[in-house]
Amino acid sequence: MNKFYNETQGRWSPEIAWWLSGFALQDLLDYMYKTGSREYMEQARYIIELQKAPIPWWPQGGGNFRADSTDDTGWWALALLRMFDLTGDQAYLNISILDEAYMYSYWTDTDCGGGMYVDIRDKTYKNAIANELYMLLTASLHNRTPGDIAYLAKAKATWEWFKSSGMINSENLINDGLVEKDGVCSNNGLPVWSYNQGVILAALTELYRATNDTSYLDQGRKIADAVIANKLLTPDPDRVLTDPCEVPDTCNNDQHIFKGIFARELAELSSSLDGDPYRAYLEQNARAAVKQDRNATGFYDVAWRGPFRNSTLGKQASAVGLFVALI
Repeated sequence: MNKFYNETQGRWSPEIAWWLSGFALQDLLDYMYKTGSREYMEQARYIIELQKAPIPWWPQGGGNFRADSTDDTGWWALALLRMFDLTGDQAYLNISILDEAYMYSYWTDTDCGGGMYVDIRDKTYKNAIANELYMLLTASLHNRTPGDIAYLAKAKATWEWFKSSGMINSENLINDGLVEKDGVCSNNGLPVWSYNQGVILAALTELYRATNDTSYLDQGRKIADAVIANKLLTPDPDRVLTDPCEVPDTCNNDQHIFKGIFARELAELSSSLDGDPYRAYLEQNARAAVKQDRNATGFYDVAWRGPFRNSTLGKQASAVGLFVALI
């Protein structure tokens, strides 16, 4: 809040991607939800009021966080759900409901047999993150809508499509998306990013909460265990979560935030399992970040194993996501 927040524009680091402010907002909301604090409530209301206006680069979306990509809309819709949890104000839930309908309008049963496009302008690329966010959003809406059957049906259908799409590889890790050739879609082999492993964990956890079907938790455990066992994502000797861009140092502003997303969602899965089995892994990462990746004034870099060189909104929000996950 002190370094990256732009009060005039009601977002963090407005020169970089808009969706990053959506996750940063959820960091603050999760902190308040878990601690009972209302320290940032005034700012949260102000941010939502400003950002729900039609966005300059996509005014045809009509506002309420309806962006030119389905994943950008999904990040903000999930933050609005947490705002509803905090306040009980139906207006915030209603925005998430609008956003779900908007995202679903870009679902097709033609290309790749289902799934939604991430790129709304050109209706291209069915990828992991957009469909994971949609699955999480619909399952979460079901769990906040008494008597619902429609959202749950959509969440289940999205999972059934996703698990048969090919994006989950033979190591139980999720690649970035699908490629189509001669009418056949398959895993595109693009990097295994931590955030793609994370959001699916939260979606499966919400589906478990909706159904009491433990097969969703079992699938979540397979993915979480694969991340921890993988020597690229959790390399020796320190066994600290690492994204593919960290060595060499090529991470962009979006990728700076990925690990905080994974940490948040791993904690969601872990809290639904007997014995909170992934807490020790999260604590291990937090200890490494504090000891090796923190400067004297409390800022963090992208690599939690260090060294610290500089901080950005994404790097800082990622660290906050890790620490709030452990509250």
